[in-house]
Formats: sequence, C-alpha cells, structure tokens
Amino acid sequence: MNFLGFKEKVKSSFNLDLNAYKERQLKRRIDSLMVKLNQDAGNYYSFWKLLVADRGAYMHFLDTLTINVSEFFRDKSMFNFLEEKVFPLLLAKRKVLKIWSAACSSGAEPYSLAIILDEMTPGYRHLIEGSDIDRNILQAAAYGRYSHEQVRNVSRLRLENYFNKEGSLYVLKDSIKRKVSFRQHDLLLSPFGMGYDLIACRNVTIYFTREAQENLNIKFYRALNHGGVLFIGASEMIFNYHELGFEKMASCFYLKK
Repeated sequence: MNFLGFKEKVKSSFNLDLNAYKERQLKRRIDSLMVKLNQDAGNYYSFWKLLVADRGAYMHFLDTLTINVSEFFRDKSMFNFLEEKVFPLLLAKRKVLKIWSAACSSGAEPYSLAIILDEMTPGYRHLIEGSDIDRNILQAAAYGRYSHEQVRNVSRLRLENYFNKEGSLYVLKDSIKRKVSFRQHDLLLSPFGMGYDLIACRNVTIYFTREAQENLNIKFYRALNHGGVLFIGASEMIFNYHELGFEKMASCFYLKK
C-alpha cells in the first residue's frame, strides 16, 4: 500500500481527511511516528492495521496530526490588541459574546479569552467554546492543569487570581473553568456553528493545503456574525481576505464587514 492508499484507508476507517494536509509535512511526521511505534518505515498497510487494532496507537496518530502546543496568551502583543481594541468593539454591540476557540488543544487559548473577559465584564457569562479533534487533549483541557512553561505569559496578578499552585503545576480555578465548554470537532469534516462574535483559529491552517485553507476561511466567514472577528496565528495570513468579505483590522485580525 502506498501513501495515497493509506490516506484512503484512514478516510474510510476513521473519517479523517488527510488529503487536506500538506503531504510532505504529513508524510514526514507519520514516518517518524511509525519508527517510534516500531513499525517498518514505508509499510503503510501494516501501520493502518495497527491504527485499527490499537486505540493507543491511534491516539498517538491523532497527536501527530494535531501538534498539541498550547500556552496562555501566546503572542502577547496579539492578546493585548484583542483586549484593547477587539473586545471593546464587540462588547459595544452586545453584552454577551459568543466565542469559538477552534483546535484549542489543552485549552489555554479559550481560558485566556475567559480570563480577559472576566476582568473586562465581571458578572457576565459569555458563551465560550473550545474544540479539538483529539478527545484526550480535550479531557486535559477540562482538567485545567498546566506547566510553568504554559503559563509563562500570565502576569503574577492573574496567576494569583485564577490559578492554584499544586506542586510544579498551575491548576485553573473552577470559576474560570466553568466559563468554557469543550467539544470534539474536526475542522475539515464537522459542521460549523453559527452566530459567533469571535473565532480564534491559530497556528493550525499552516499544516493544510491552500485549497483547505480557502475552504476553512469561507466557513469561518459564514460562521461569524456581521461585525465579528476572525483571530489567526502570527505565522498565518489570509491573502484574499477582501474577496472573502473581510476587512483587515491588524496583523492576525480580520473583521467580517
């Protein structure tokens, strides 16, 4: 079985569309995983059989696809702009915001949004969703336990207000955990919700083909309210944002006109 056949088998067995990923990067990551799992390099049929039979191997496979890197207030200048410019703009239109953190990994991003809004609008319960394809990482997000490295951009005051220290870990307080709900979602195949004021999807689409990126941006546009904002990663850019109906507010921020 060649790599194309492997992708077809994965699609039929797990409903995962690997054709939307950049093939060179994807193949390199999968070949590396095969070596780690003591599989013969290039024997994709054998590897597919392992994924079907071994849930642990399949979860390793999902981790390889999703690149679970997560930290609070990643790219601090972007979150400063969000706090100083984007949220005031959105809150001027409605008191309760609907927000989606797509491909949220272990939850640091949606919890960062919840912390900012808790400070800006005390007493309000905004609708904040976090989603990811990996159910295991969503379980970790619900626990809300983070390393020192993951909270390195959190101010001392916010650490005191929103976290408890347990050994070497920082555990998010229930008052913030209750503000975020999590669900499993495949960006490439699952249906999108509607009526969002802010969608954050950061450092994810760089792994997808240009066609897949284009399709996602169209779906993000449709999922946003008029005047809603799409927040992407520092390494990403939407070249045809004007054609899609967006206005560029600043680097990484696109307003639905």
